Amino acid sequence: MRIDAFNHFFPKKYFDKLLTSGLPDIGKRVTELPALHDVDFRRKIIGSFPDYKQVISLAAPSLELLSKGDPDLAVEYARIGNDGMAELCQKYPDEFCGFVAQTPLTAKDAGVAETERAIKELGACGTQIFTNVGGKPLDAPEFRPFFAAMEKLDKPIWTHPARAANFPDYLTEKKSLYEIWWTFGWAYETAAMMSRLVFSKIMDDHPKLKVIVHHFGSIVPTLEGRVGPGWDQLGSRTSDEDYGALLKSLKKRPLDYFKHDFYPDTATFTSEGAMKIGFGFFDLDKVIFASDCPFDPEKGTMYIRETLRILDDYGMPKADLDKVYYKNLERITGMKFV
Repeated sequence: MRIDAFNHFFPKKYFDKLLTSGLPDIGKRVTELPALHDVDFRRKIIGSFPDYKQVISLAAPSLELLSKGDPDLAVEYARIGNDGMAELCQKYPDEFCGFVAQTPLTAKDAGVAETERAIKELGACGTQIFTNVGGKPLDAPEFRPFFAAMEKLDKPIWTHPARAANFPDYLTEKKSLYEIWWTFGWAYETAAMMSRLVFSKIMDDHPKLKVIVHHFGSIVPTLEGRVGPGWDQLGSRTSDEDYGALLKSLKKRPLDYFKHDFYPDTATFTSEGAMKIGFGFFDLDKVIFASDCPFDPEKGTMYIRETLRILDDYGMPKADLDKVYYKNLERITGMKFV
């Protein structure tokens, strides 16, 4: 059995509310991808692959963007999305074997109450957040209660990159061009988020925290030399902050956090090279299978098919492949999918 752990879908009530939100590019995006909101279309895709099921989560835009800064509205969106996901899993268990909640981090309690409701009452596998909250980093003080709660719940956090064209590539410009904000910006977002969790000591303060990083850790595995020997010299390039003292105060070498404390997924947009580098960098016991369905040129099938092909052809022993396909996910969520 192969359990695809990072996919996106919009339940009907959430989708309807999304379409009336007034966001300019959402209508174009979702109407061109029926697999993102048409449950029968999506079920056919899933059914075309043997021994295959999906864990589903909401797609961008983030709750804080949808709610336009209104914390109560963010909670309302989260509840609609979480209830809809739970309903889909109850109705179609052969296709949707689990769901990831969505945390409204801008809520006054950092979304803890809604996250706990989704996990304890609705049966969510864990919860999803984005790599920043309306431009604010995840290590901001107001989000600390969320990380403490997730460690206590002993459930994983799915992290998804968030960046748009309004984040320019250069200081002299007002927007990012050529969708650079997505192609390279999302990879940077993931790496920056991981770094902030490490150097803010959130990982030290919550050593049992389970953070799933999308796209096989993005650019981190390819920059092992900078993360390792490079950051072993933290502070040598900075005169206005005592980063040397910070480095000494960490419980581990920076590289060790990145290699051993995060949980990467296999969604590499069909890149065999990225898959090979990712497996060479992260602990095998932390890697989970994911395809990032349905955002591919074939509108739903290509990323699944090619990710399965790459993994099946990789040459790892069946026992290790089973870890990636479902056993690691079962262990970190504490749930049975097979």
